[in-house]
Amino acid sequence: LTLIIICIACFKKMAGIGGLDDVGGPEQWLNSLPIITKYWFAGTAALTVGGNMGIVSLGKIPFVWEAVKDKFEIWRFLTPFCFAGKFSIGMVFTIYMLVQFSKQYEAASPYNTGGGGGTADYAFCMVFGMVLILLTYPVISIYLPLAPVFTRNLIFYVCYVWSKRNPTAPANIWGIPFKGIYMPFAYLALSVLMGNPYFDIIHGIVVGHIYYFLVDVVPLVYGKDVLHTPQFFIDFFGLGEYVPPAPAAPARAGGRPMGGIGNNTLNPPGRVNAPNDPARGNRGGHQWGSGGRALGTD
Repeated sequence: LTLIIICIACFKKMAGIGGLDDVGGPEQWLNSLPIITKYWFAGTAALTVGGNMGIVSLGKIPFVWEAVKDKFEIWRFLTPFCFAGKFSIGMVFTIYMLVQFSKQYEAASPYNTGGGGGTADYAFCMVFGMVLILLTYPVISIYLPLAPVFTRNLIFYVCYVWSKRNPTAPANIWGIPFKGIYMPFAYLALSVLMGNPYFDIIHGIVVGHIYYFLVDVVPLVYGKDVLHTPQFFIDFFGLGEYVPPAPAAPARAGGRPMGGIGNNTLNPPGRVNAPNDPARGNRGGHQWGSGGRALGTD
């Protein structure tokens, strides 16, 4: 937790992210994030700081199929999506984009694949993207010099899916306005012009388009629903936006909490919200890369 707080403090100072002071500090800000964004950010912050400080071996982070197959290092299926690189401005900007893109898509209205357009659907979207990135990496790396670390790939996968879900939402990069549909391509063009690596962005866009095609185009054109959120995601997160378990009710006269089971001090989870209406229009606009404060919905 200390590593995460240190990373948040540096993140705030260098990236100028808005909202930390508004919610009472780093820990409160972390807890205010949507659940999947929160754990993705926390895992990335901890692994990035730990790797740069020598707590975690950098050689254990990338995806190496031989190490998975021969040494059963199965954590390599996950760690490549949670490392933002060596300490640098680029690392801070990567974490900034992770939080902004993921939060905006998760907190708005993800594509409804069975979970009411909420957290369960976003969890499935993330898992689908991670699996597809891993499966396509050996093929795409033949033609593009891709590193076996996929954090930015997954970030721009989410960015692309957001842009297709919110094509007319106003967005901007450093004050230059454009529609949401152009967001991933604006970042791609900016990376090319600045001479920064951009093949991971292309990989994320390609995988994002596959998800978009299966979840939106196929049902409309062919009348078939190809992707379905697994039931265990819906059972865990509920329909619509995830709601954390509520505190226990006041104790009865005998001192036993109401609604608890055994020594449980929590009531049954209040996870079910009304599903988001997939036909509902876009929710306002957002600004990206303009000092860290997203405008539109809060």
